[in-house]
Amino acid sequence: MSDQKLNFYKSLGYPIPGQKLIKTPSQIEGMRKSGKLTTQILFELNEFIKPGISTNQIDDFVFQKTKKAGAVPAPLGYRGFPKSTCVSVNDVICHGIPSERLLEEGDIVNVDVTCILNGFYADACCMYLVGQVSEEAKKLVDVTKQCLIAGINAVKPFQPLNVIGNAIQKIADEHSYSVVEDFGGHGVGVAFHEDPFIHHYQRPEKQMIMVPGMTFTIEPMINQGRKECKILKDNWTAVTKDGKLSAQWEHTILVTDFGSEILTQ
Repeated sequence: MSDQKLNFYKSLGYPIPGQKLIKTPSQIEGMRKSGKLTTQILFELNEFIKPGISTNQIDDFVFQKTKKAGAVPAPLGYRGFPKSTCVSVNDVICHGIPSERLLEEGDIVNVDVTCILNGFYADACCMYLVGQVSEEAKKLVDVTKQCLIAGINAVKPFQPLNVIGNAIQKIADEHSYSVVEDFGGHGVGVAFHEDPFIHHYQRPEKQMIMVPGMTFTIEPMINQGRKECKILKDNWTAVTKDGKLSAQWEHTILVTDFGSEILTQ
C-alpha cells in the first residue's frame, strides 16, 4: 500500500525520499538515547541561566555535561564553528557564538544543543527568559513555541513537507510576526545535517513526501519585525535586520505510521 501511495505522489510530481533517508530501528533507538541527553542538558539550563552569567559560561556548561555523558557536542569545530553550542540573545536569530557577553535582566536567549552519542545525532533548542521579561518578549517566545507545535502536529506520513511550513506560517501571520526564510530545519540522525531541507514558511513548489522512518528537525525562527536578517563579520551570527527580537524552538522528529514522535523530549 505504501509503494502504491508513493507511486501516486511521484506521478503528481512530488519528490520521493530515497532509502538512505529512512532510519532503521536501531538507528532510531540510538537517536532516542542521544535525544534524551540533549533534552536533559536543555532542561538543566533552566536553573543555570540567570542575569550576570556569560554566554561562554553557558557554552562551558553544555560542553561539560555532554562530555560527562560520553558524548560529543556536534557544533564544536563544525565548518569551523568555535564553540560547543549556539547561544542567541534578543535580536540574534541563530548561530550566536558564545563570548564574554553577560546576560541581563529582560533578555531572551536561545540555546541550541546537538549531542552525538555513540555516533547518533539529536538536535534541539529552547528559549529562556532572563529575569523579568517584557510582555512583548514573552508573547514572541510563546507564539514561536506554538509555531513549533503546529509544525510538529502537521507531520503525517504520505503528506508533503509543505504542510509544516503552512502550519507555522498560519500561526505567525495571526500574530503579525514574520517567519525567517534564510534558515530552516534539516534531516538529522547519522550526520549533523542531512536531507531533506525543511522550510518553515509557505512555498508553492511540491516538496518531498514524508514516510515513516524519516527523521528531521523542525526549528522555526520567528521575528517580531521583518523576516530579513544579516550575517555579522564572524560569518556565523545572524541578526534581525531591523534590530527587533527573534525567537526559536526546535525538536528532532521521527515520522511514524500515524504521525510523529518527538525524539528530543
